[in-house]
Amino acid sequence: MDLRHLKYFIAVAEEQNVGRAALRLHISQPPLTRQIHQLEEELGVQLFIRTPRGVELTQAGELFLDEARNIRSLVEQAVERTKRAGQGKLGRLDIGIFGTGILDVIPKLLQRFRDTHPDVKVVIHALGKNGQIEALRQKRITIGFNRMLAPQPDLSSELIAQEPLFLAVNAEGHPLSEQQPVSFMELAKYPLVAFPASGRPNFVDHIVELCRARGFTPEISQIVGDAVTGLALVAGGFGITLVPKSATTLKLPGIIYRPFMDASFATVDISCIYRSEDQSPILQAFLAVIRAFREQQAEE
Repeated sequence: MDLRHLKYFIAVAEEQNVGRAALRLHISQPPLTRQIHQLEEELGVQLFIRTPRGVELTQAGELFLDEARNIRSLVEQAVERTKRAGQGKLGRLDIGIFGTGILDVIPKLLQRFRDTHPDVKVVIHALGKNGQIEALRQKRITIGFNRMLAPQPDLSSELIAQEPLFLAVNAEGHPLSEQQPVSFMELAKYPLVAFPASGRPNFVDHIVELCRARGFTPEISQIVGDAVTGLALVAGGFGITLVPKSATTLKLPGIIYRPFMDASFATVDISCIYRSEDQSPILQAFLAVIRAFREQQAEE
């Protein structure tokens, strides 16, 4: 038995006439009659009774019609789901996330993707830079998000945005709290709290490079694991810190954020990484969302 037998059987059962069923199926009547007989022989039961007006289902035929319709529905669902999976609209997307990007840019991307691909299950994994690279190579995740990504021979990267940097200072009495915007050169005068402490090259390396490009080396008083810890130290009077725009959504008591005068200079990238060999439709669909997002940000 094949799906063609079921298709022919359903047509005859619904039309209650072999001739009308043949017209509906765009075949001649004799081959259709032979197919029905073959189906009855294979099942070992009579499915139809001939009547003056056509045919009627036997009790076994009525039961088989229900089952045939169920099978047809399951096949149609399987075909549709397979097509959707091939278009990147169905399946699972495992994503590695770490750092301040989760506070603004990444949620916007995920929301856009979920709006256009509601049947893709998105699973988030909290992984640092090195953990993301390892998980990608082990195929435990499809995409990783991070900053300051060093080139890897087997991985590709896609730039999402260049985020402006903001200065975070103690709101109670720090000299820079009254300035807006702030010159980048002011960083040379105050101890700097930096983050994170691992995953080289990292945000700390980037800040040091920016300072040296302006002709000075910053005085780093503390290096901590994440932005929240860094901001907490600033609130406690341990210095100043730089954060991407995403992190300015963190409203901590005693912290105030100030933009830089040279905003086009003081930026940091946020990118995603993925296996270069990965041609999966879901990955390609997500990369398309990233590129559309980047183009929109460039126009604003």
